[in-house]
Amino acid sequence: MRATRSIVSCVLSFVAPVLLPACGEQGLTYAEAQVAFDEAGLSSEASALTSSTVEISTNFTIGEAVQNAASELRTFIQSQLPCAEITLVDATLTIEYGVNGGDCTYRGQTYSGSHSITVTANDATNVVVEHVWDQMQNQTVEVSGTATVTWSFDDLTRHVVHEAEWTRLADDFSCQGSGDRTQQPLTGGLIEGFSVAGNNAWTSENGAWDLDINDVEMRWIDPVPQAGSYVLDTPYGAQLTMTFARVSDTKIEVTVDTGRRTWTFEVTTLPDV
Repeated sequence: MRATRSIVSCVLSFVAPVLLPACGEQGLTYAEAQVAFDEAGLSSEASALTSSTVEISTNFTIGEAVQNAASELRTFIQSQLPCAEITLVDATLTIEYGVNGGDCTYRGQTYSGSHSITVTANDATNVVVEHVWDQMQNQTVEVSGTATVTWSFDDLTRHVVHEAEWTRLADDFSCQGSGDRTQQPLTGGLIEGFSVAGNNAWTSENGAWDLDINDVEMRWIDPVPQAGSYVLDTPYGAQLTMTFARVSDTKIEVTVDTGRRTWTFEVTTLPDV
């Protein structure tokens, strides 16, 4: 399976060359749109990192004791990430990525840093997993923060509430924010991908940002979502909107609206394998 890129970063690579200044129109200016893409891209990178660690920590049997669930998780994570050194105390796993030899990549993310997972409830009606990231890194971003993930046996939709700080490694640009999202597997199952709806909000030296995530569907093998939209409220009193629609097995249409200009283009994807 091909490793996916950050959703917004991929869109940015298509749109940035065609963003042109415009005068006398409402909406984002050229310079504001560039900052908005940059902020959204970094938020997307951080979300991709934390989402993959949340996904890997759902692989245990619902209804068993929390200690048993944590033990199952240790076995599964070790099988997927032999690079990790994992310590299990009661129902808490502490994971140090990159300590051992072997592959440290999962769902397109290459890990380093520390991550702890605590199973606090595990019965048919209520599953709760707490996450703590301490300087968790992939190839481009570092995240420190916490998240609470809840779901149940009958409702496999996961509710994720997080608070975190993320930093771009290339220039130490940092943001602090929080989010409240609902995730669920696509019709083909989690092995195919997931859909997400909710909100992310953050602040940086550029101001306050608020991202609405509207039923976005993401397959692991695609570089951009195949459905749904993002609406970013910016500190400039205007919005940036990205809408996604699959038009064929190998093409996704992306529409970007800055309030001054709208672009529609197609992204080529890989066929199912």
